[in-house]
Amino acid sequence: MGMISSLSILLIGVLISCKGKLDEPKEQTATADEKKDNVIEIVTEDMDFQMPDTIPSGWNTFRYKNLSPQTHFFLVDKYPEGKTTKDAEEFVMPVFDDAMKLIMEGKSEEGFAEFSKLPDWFGEVVFVGGSGLLSPGQVGETSFHLKPGEYIVECYVKMSNGVFHTSMGMTKDLVVSPTDSGNEQPAADTKISISTTDGIVFNDSISSGEHTFSVYYKDQTVHENFVGHDVNLVRLAKNANLNELENWMNWANPEGLMEPAPKAVTFIGGVNDMPEGNTGYFKAKLTPGNYMLISEVPDASSKNLMKIFEVSE
Repeated sequence: MGMISSLSILLIGVLISCKGKLDEPKEQTATADEKKDNVIEIVTEDMDFQMPDTIPSGWNTFRYKNLSPQTHFFLVDKYPEGKTTKDAEEFVMPVFDDAMKLIMEGKSEEGFAEFSKLPDWFGEVVFVGGSGLLSPGQVGETSFHLKPGEYIVECYVKMSNGVFHTSMGMTKDLVVSPTDSGNEQPAADTKISISTTDGIVFNDSISSGEHTFSVYYKDQTVHENFVGHDVNLVRLAKNANLNELENWMNWANPEGLMEPAPKAVTFIGGVNDMPEGNTGYFKAKLTPGNYMLISEVPDASSKNLMKIFEVSE
């Protein structure tokens, strides 16, 4: 990611790692059908991640069902050894709440200054992948490689009052065991690369039907909103407002990533923030029409991180 200030590193951690407390989560294990299918099911009905507490290492495919009325994604964070959602609740949430309140009041400078109060260990947080944004009722499949260890799963879309979903309890501790899944790396029919130099690059001659996309992170960096780039697939209706969508994809805008999502757009998956050199995969069934690949960064169009394409019959 290159050299960045310690404050920026702290901000990256808080903006996508502020954790709310779950209400007494039940132990969950994958069902026989899930094991047979070699897919890890994740279901959101409210502000929750219904999924196994422990999964195997190696290549895993996650089938994320958004059964809630809000837009969501899931992101997997590698925290420093021994740190969990409880540490985030104790050391992050008070700072986070104070900072976001100031930002929502239009006091951005004062709000960002609050983040300097975060613990130093936030600089060690690594974001290892996850799904792109999913609109209500959508199902997305995302595959990526995980090493054994302890992780945190989260979603940081905002409520209509500016409160992040993480503050509403949308986090989960996840253990990745030393046992390998035995899954092979997926094969893709459509390849995407993403970088700061070239933006999003892919062959946009795509026909209708089901596709498996690979997303290669040629590099990763910290953008003006202190997060890295990612890939989100969006289906566009004829009356979609592209400027509104682009502005919504930047959390640092007061209404960025805030419910409700822009009208006339449907988020159907993608691959969330990953380190340089990594590759993730996602599936999508495309019908004829207009689509977009876009990153969650400020001014995505000027960075070639916002690409419109048409799907033919």
